Parts: sequence; C-alpha cells; structure tokens
Amino acid sequence: MKILAAMSGGVDSSVATALLVREGHEVVGAYMKNWINEEGIIGHCPWEEDIVDARAVADQLGIEFHVVNLMKEYRERVVKYLLEGYQEGITPNPDVMCNREMKFGVLWDWAQERGFDAIATGHYARKDEGMILRGADPNKDQTYFLAMMRPEQVRIARFPIGHLLKPELREEARRLGLKTAEKKDSQGICFIGEVKMEDFLRTFVADRPGNIVDLEGRVLGQHHGLHLYTLGQRKGIGVASNLYKQAYVVVAKHHETRELVIAIERPDTPLLWAQRCTLTGISNTGLPLDQSRVLNAQPRYRCPAGLAQFTPLGGGRAELEYREPQRALTPGQICALYDGELLLGGAVFESISYD
Repeated sequence: MKILAAMSGGVDSSVATALLVREGHEVVGAYMKNWINEEGIIGHCPWEEDIVDARAVADQLGIEFHVVNLMKEYRERVVKYLLEGYQEGITPNPDVMCNREMKFGVLWDWAQERGFDAIATGHYARKDEGMILRGADPNKDQTYFLAMMRPEQVRIARFPIGHLLKPELREEARRLGLKTAEKKDSQGICFIGEVKMEDFLRTFVADRPGNIVDLEGRVLGQHHGLHLYTLGQRKGIGVASNLYKQAYVVVAKHHETRELVIAIERPDTPLLWAQRCTLTGISNTGLPLDQSRVLNAQPRYRCPAGLAQFTPLGGGRAELEYREPQRALTPGQICALYDGELLLGGAVFESISYD
C-alpha cells in the first residue's frame, strides 16, 4: 500500500513509520505544521525541533518527507472550536477534534490528492476487521482521542504500534537506532506544545473577573474568568485549604453572576457526582449507535469507562445513565463509547442531571 505516515517528531510516530517500512509498504512521511506560536504565548512550542527530528528519522528510514502547512485550517477547525467552547462555558477537547478534523480530515484530503491509500499515526490503538480496539498497553491506550472519528476515516486509518507496550516501543526505537529513541513524550495541547491551557486562553480571551463562592454563597476569593476553570478541578483554584487542611474542588460555574462555586470534596459533595446526562453530536466509528443498549462510557482520558444505559433520543442526541455515580461530568467534554475493548464512537456531554 501507499501510506502517508503522520510524523510528529516523537518516538511513537517514528516507530510506527519504521514498522510500515519494514512491512514493505510505500511509505512517505509528513509533518503537520499547525502552529508556530506567533502570539508568543508562555511555554515551549517545539515545532522547529520536531520537524528536524521527524526529517532525521525519515532520512534514516530512506523515505520521502514533507512538511504540510495546515496552520490556517488548524485555527479554523481546532483553535476556533476551543476558544468558542470556553467562552460559551463548556470544556472542549482539542486533541479529539485535532484527530477528526486535521490528521484524518485535512491531512487525509492532502494525501488523497496525491494517491495515498491510507494514513498512519503513532496512536496506541489497534484495528481488527475494520474496527478500532483499545491499545495493548492499558497505560497508553489512546482510543479515547479517536472517539469522534467517522467510519470513512476509520477505514483508511492505520495504527502500527497499537500491539506494543511503551517499553517495547522504546526498545524497538533503540534497536533501530532512531534519533527519537530517548525523546520525552510531549504533554501539551495537541500540536501546540508544552503550553498551559490557562496561558493559551488568556492570550485570546479577555478576563471576566468574578467571585469564588462556597455552596452557601459565601465569598472566598476572586477569579479572572470562569473559562479558566473546569468542573472537578482541584489545583490552581486560588483559595487555600480550609482550617482542617481540606482542599477545595470546583463544582459549578454560574455564568449569569460570574460566580465560581467550590466545595470541600467528599463522597457526597453536591454537584460533583452524577449518574444521568444527555449527549449530543453522537458519532460512530462503524456501527450505528441508534439502539438502546448497555455499553461502557469513558467520560475523560485517564478515567475508567463505566457501565451505562445508552438511550437514543434522535437528532444525534442520547440519554446516558451510569450504573455508578461519576465524578465531575462536564458539558463540552467528550464521552467515548465502548463495547468492551471495541470503540463504538463518541459524543459530547450536553447537560448533567444531579437529582
């Protein structure tokens, strides 16, 4: 097959590309140039270093390499979605949308025009009979970030490293002598770099100060803007622990009064735990999600998927009722839907019920 390997300059995509070459495919590497930090946001934006590393690996493997400039599309499809979401009071997930709109969207359009049959990434995910399965490494599984992919995108996607554990992948990179073998994994916003979300948002969204209050409405402090906080947040609230050294957690955001509501976290903290919610924007990865069923619903990355009753409401919406209470379900976040290890698709949390 003629496969375009999306190379980020990291070790995962480097090994993914090397495995495809070893399998005998016609492989071409491509770096998606999405962001160069023209605004000078505080943080490390390593796009130049990443291009150098990706090109070096491509040279080691003896394959053609391209830098594909998608900065305009990234701002339109990912940055705009992120900023509008926070301004509307919800918590978007740019990493999920980057996969659907950029890697398997705009970049695939570029690849199709040049006669490629598939596009490969360094995601820890597997494919079997045309469906996406969780990666073999439970600590690195990244199928959550693929939950909003469309069936036609799944068909052309390849995940060459999904069968490997991370230590195995590092060892393979060393064995192959790849330049990125010891390179640390990036921890920042998708394709932007090691930039704190707060610093990114404050560059583009004006401060809208307000009071930080407890559940009884007592003022405990001030904040710079509700968009800088997310439900369930424990750190960086700006209010010290109480007299008993108990830390606060964000439980609500009242946009009409600009109040940030915090509380001491306990098993019965009001507004923190919920079992019922509505989903919108339902997307499936292959099989329609149009029937009531019990499935596994993962509300965040690095969070276990809980058993839940899924009931379609029509119009891309559904009701979801977990069997056990879930912490900090958040409007705007992505809910990944599974049947065991099989990724069924995903949706966006629309509203949360606390009764």
